[in-house]
Amino acid sequence: MIAAEEVKTTKAPRRRLSSPVHQVQQYYRLGVLDNCSGKWSKLVDCLSLKTKSSAELQDILETREKEKFHIWSFRTPEESAAKWQQWYGHLDEPE
Repeated sequence: MIAAEEVKTTKAPRRRLSSPVHQVQQYYRLGVLDNCSGKWSKLVDCLSLKTKSSAELQDILETREKEKFHIWSFRTPEESAAKWQQWYGHLDEPE
């Protein structure tokens, strides 16, 4: 009987968060509460994609990937080299 009582007392109590952590973080960072609309739309999108066939799903995902904003496509290699030289070319010159 003592062993059973020891197990009960040595178990750590379960911790519960007393505040909505995500909302507090959003308010601290942005000054407004998050209405979670982005999370809801992603959930609905996920559930609707689950009903598609694999071929249709692959087409949808490829189309989305092509439409994404890619930061590295702003400059051509020549433009990038010229900008790099403008910003950091002085480091190649001997002192």
